[in-house]
This record gives sequence, C-alpha cells and structure tokens, in this order.
Amino acid sequence: MLLGCGAFGIISLLPIELIMQSGSSESFVMIYALLFSAIIWNLATWWLGLPASSSHTLIGSIIGVGIANAMMHGRSALSGVNWGQAMNIGNALILSPIVGFVCAALLLVLMKRVVKSPALYSARQQEGAPPMWIRGLMVLSCTGVSFAHGSNDGQKGMGLMMLILVAALPVTYSLNRALPQSDIPQLITLASTSQTQLMQHTSVAAPAQPDEVLTTYLRTGERDANVIAALAQVSGNIGATLQHYGALQSIPADQKPEMRNQMYLAAETIKHLQADHTLMLPTATQQNLQALKNTLNSATQFIPTWVKVAVALALGLGTMVGWRRIVTTLGEKIGKSQLNYAQGISAQMVAMGTIGAADAFGLPVSTTHVLSSGIAGTMAANRSGLQFGTLRNMVLAWVLTLPAAALLSAALYWIMTSL
Repeated sequence: MLLGCGAFGIISLLPIELIMQSGSSESFVMIYALLFSAIIWNLATWWLGLPASSSHTLIGSIIGVGIANAMMHGRSALSGVNWGQAMNIGNALILSPIVGFVCAALLLVLMKRVVKSPALYSARQQEGAPPMWIRGLMVLSCTGVSFAHGSNDGQKGMGLMMLILVAALPVTYSLNRALPQSDIPQLITLASTSQTQLMQHTSVAAPAQPDEVLTTYLRTGERDANVIAALAQVSGNIGATLQHYGALQSIPADQKPEMRNQMYLAAETIKHLQADHTLMLPTATQQNLQALKNTLNSATQFIPTWVKVAVALALGLGTMVGWRRIVTTLGEKIGKSQLNYAQGISAQMVAMGTIGAADAFGLPVSTTHVLSSGIAGTMAANRSGLQFGTLRNMVLAWVLTLPAAALLSAALYWIMTSL
C-alpha cells in the first residue's frame, strides 16, 4: 500500500485537544465511539446489501465526536471540527462518483467504437468461460481496483490504528524510532534556525504557555501576535530537547508523549500559517519552516510495517467474507440487464484511475461509490436501463451515512464520557 498524507488526513478532522491527549480516558472514549459507531453502521448497510462507504462512515463518526466534545466543554459545535479539512475531503467524496459515472460511460462508448468483438459485450453465461483475452482484461482491471482500493482505504485504517496505538502505548508509538539518526542534527538545526528567524518577526515576548496558544490557534484559526512567538518557543524547545538527548530513542519515556505533542503542534501550526496569505514572511524563513514541518511529520506521522500488513490482511479477509451481498447488488441490481464484460471492465478501469488519482493527492474517496456509479454510467451508456429502486436506496444510504454515523458517535461519546 502506498503511504501518503491520506493516512493522517481524516484523523486531522479530530479536535486538536483529543489528538494530543494520548493515553487519557478521553482519548480511549473517543476511539471506542469512533469504532463502535462505524462498525454498527457498516454492518447494518452490509446486512441490507447496500454499497455504503466506510470513508463516509468514519468521517461522520469523527465529526460526531468532535461536535460532542466541543459542546460538552461549553464551546460552539462548529469549533469541534477542522471544517477546512472536512470541506477538502467532502469535495473529493462528492465529485468522485460523478467522475466515475461520466468517465465509465465515455470509456464504454469508446470501447464499442474501437473493439468490435461481440463476445466483449455479452453477459456472463451460466456455463463456460469468456475468451482468455477478456479474462485477462477483467483480471487486470480488477487487480488495479483492488490495489487502488487498498492504497486509499488502507490509509484510513492505518491512520485509525496509529491513533489507537499512540493512545494505548504512547511510550512506544509516540515517536518514530526508525527515523535515521542522521536526520537528528538536521532537525536540531532547523528547529533552532526557525526559532531565531521567527523571533525576528515578532516583538511579543515568549508566552508562558506556548502549547495552549498554538492549540487555541489550531482550534479557532484566529491568529494573534502570540502565535509566532509561541511557535518560535516550541521550535526552540524541540531543538533543545534533541540537543540534550541526541536521539529520539534516548528521550525518557515520560517525556516522549509531550515531545510528540510539541512536534505535532509545531508542524500543524506551520501548515496553517502557510495557508494564511495575510502573513508575510521572508522566503528563507518560509523555506526553513517547510523543511522543519516535513522533518517533524517524519518523526510523528509514521506507519510501522506490521500495521500495513495487518490492515492489508483485514481488507482482504473482510472482502472475502462479506463480498456476496454487495457484489450481487453491483452486478445484478443496478441495471435492468445483467452486467456484461465490457461494462465491468470500463467501470473497473475508471474506478482504478479515479481512486489512484485521489490517492496521489492524499484524498480519501469511496471505492464503493466510485465503482457503483461507474456501473450505473455504463448501464446508461449501453441503454440497458437502470433500476431506480436500487439507485434510490444507494443514494439514500449515501446521504444518510454521514449524519447517522455522526449521531451514533456523538451519542456513544456522550454516554461513555458520562459513565
């Protein structure tokens, strides 16, 4: 599976204070609420044979936890979610099925003009197999979809598993112990230089609680004069700590969670400042901050190999066990006629390309929705007719997934926190 920013992109929707409370009771309550709400909704839609999206479900669960957390602490519900990140993810989830429908329809029309073999446009027979070249195309396109699906959906699973590991075992998984030792001197230099450069652009004294200043800034998005000074101080603290201990592995166990929080705060603050076009910093400072952010992310946003293998196995086994209901819906209940080979190949090729492109940009999309909309597009292009009852149920599940998962997770979070 390819590892991109998608592994931690959805997790960044969570309230900053929950991400930083590794090992606390609130972090475990958050994880339980996310997992149970997602499991309940996914099992319900699977039982009904509806191709629902695990991406939608997880995003809805995160939004519900964020809103519940904000309201329980007396803040506005809108402050509980990183809505800028939510909009980026939402746009990808909304646009990808449209792309799937249109492109699959166009690809089928193109195939009909270029490839004239009648066998390609016939439905599966009860006995016998299609010609070897058609089987080859089907296997290749199916393999491509599987790889793209694992690469994209697997990242959400890896990000969620790392959230659990950091909460349960903060000493072991707070910092990337596999980070090359040669990167530490560079990180120390970048942190120290950033502190010096940032202090040159602010006349404010270093705040007493720089972590709280940056946490408030990341939660509200409102930058004041203290933010630059706080970032400078946190950067300096990171450099001084690494200078003292010499390696991430040498940092005492009780200080590792705090070190991770400071690294995470600094990297996220830099990312937010880079998106703030009202802040004018010299080119050298911007370049140094970008390099510092990349190095800090390498130290905190990492996926151990065994986690990648575990998520890949879970995806594969889950598909092997629960494929029949969803496959029946996709193959037989979207169109009025049975799916033929060309339609299946077209839908799978487009799904592979769409999901792969989204993965390259670190955006989560729904394999289920892209593939089912692609099949619907081929049915429309082939004039096979659509079963609008099935499409209505799919759209209904698509629309309801986000609010249903949000309500489930918010309710579970409130109940478990109260208990």
